[in-house]
Amino acid sequence: MPEVLVYAVEGRTPEQKKALMKDITDAVVKNFATTADAVTVQIVESPKINKAKGGIPFSER
Repeated sequence: MPEVLVYAVEGRTPEQKKALMKDITDAVVKNFATTADAVTVQIVESPKINKAKGGIPFSER
């Protein structure tokens, strides 16, 4: 049972997340020769204040 975790800063719409999960599922099915029902995709979101790039929090970008 393949499982994919995606770490991202908060702010995407439910539609964007659903589309991403579908695309990832399709890629795993194609490349791992498994079924869609066997694939789990989880998006782990971080608040913008809790994630930084280059030392600058995303809340300040």
